[in-house]
Amino acid sequence: MTTPNLKSNRSQVLPWIDRNRIFLLFFVILAFMTAFAPRFFNPFNLTTIMSTTAMNACVAIGFSIVMISGQLDLSIGTVITLAGIIGLGLQPRFGYAVSVPVAIVAGCLVGLVNGLLVTKAKINSFIVTLGTMTILQGVVYQSTGGNSIALSTPVAFSTADFLGKKLMPLVTPRILVTLALVAVFELVMRKTRFGRNFYMVGGNRNTAWLAGIGSDAYIIGAFMLSGLTAAVGGVFFAMESAAATQNLGTNSLMYVMSATIIGGTAMSGGKGGVFRSFVAILTLEILYDGVILFGLGNEVKIFLAGLILALVVLYEAYAVYKHDKVVGQRPYLLKELAEAGVKKG
Repeated sequence: MTTPNLKSNRSQVLPWIDRNRIFLLFFVILAFMTAFAPRFFNPFNLTTIMSTTAMNACVAIGFSIVMISGQLDLSIGTVITLAGIIGLGLQPRFGYAVSVPVAIVAGCLVGLVNGLLVTKAKINSFIVTLGTMTILQGVVYQSTGGNSIALSTPVAFSTADFLGKKLMPLVTPRILVTLALVAVFELVMRKTRFGRNFYMVGGNRNTAWLAGIGSDAYIIGAFMLSGLTAAVGGVFFAMESAAATQNLGTNSLMYVMSATIIGGTAMSGGKGGVFRSFVAILTLEILYDGVILFGLGNEVKIFLAGLILALVVLYEAYAVYKHDKVVGQRPYLLKELAEAGVKKG
């Protein structure tokens, strides 16, 4: 009599762990670093973690929406760099009031091109965004001559100081912008029909079509949002640093992709969340910070990130295998039929 109950309890606990794995991982790593990492739990270090999280967390918003829609955007790293170069490059002549919107619009246009090529030309998003990434790298190099851009004007310094100034413990203006964007997009994706349609498009395009949802429009919109959030992350990071280098967004692609998958967003689409991706970015940053505090090398950081990603991908593959194995099965069918027979009798 107890076996069905044990199976039932297990079937309820395991899905709960799967749904909340990133939160469990976050608290485990946070607790470990607080207990053992030297000088980890102090306002300065925690603010530094939040600050380094801000850019990639902002980028992960749009990237998550693209993956939820069943697509992939490899161009986010170069969009970060492009936005930073435009934002600082135009500032001396036009000011931030013009250069920042232009940088953000440029990111949106890149997303628009990606979306149109995927939906109208029917090219795989991996190929499209790989090509876009390569082209943008050439554009950035040609426009700057391979040099970095650094501003030393009073306006640039005052803006950098403002964006890095503490408004409250752990929060600076740049961090506040990121938190606001995460909150807004999480609410939109979870609480509005517009947001939920992205899940339907990514989960099953045929079902979305039958429901009257324009899949192409949503995919184009997802790529544009990805370009927008990547540009916002890049230009605000460049403004706080008062500098934009050629490798500004070089490491962001693998970082954001790893965190998004670890956070529970399925590469096949239809599953995931903006807030979960943010928590995953923060979790990885805590892990990386702890590695530094323990005096370990960068290779250890890369190994740990790769190990976590590999374990999550293997688990996802196992979960898909288990799901496909029992599709259409009803384990308690005989019991249900027996009960139905009793009721009829």
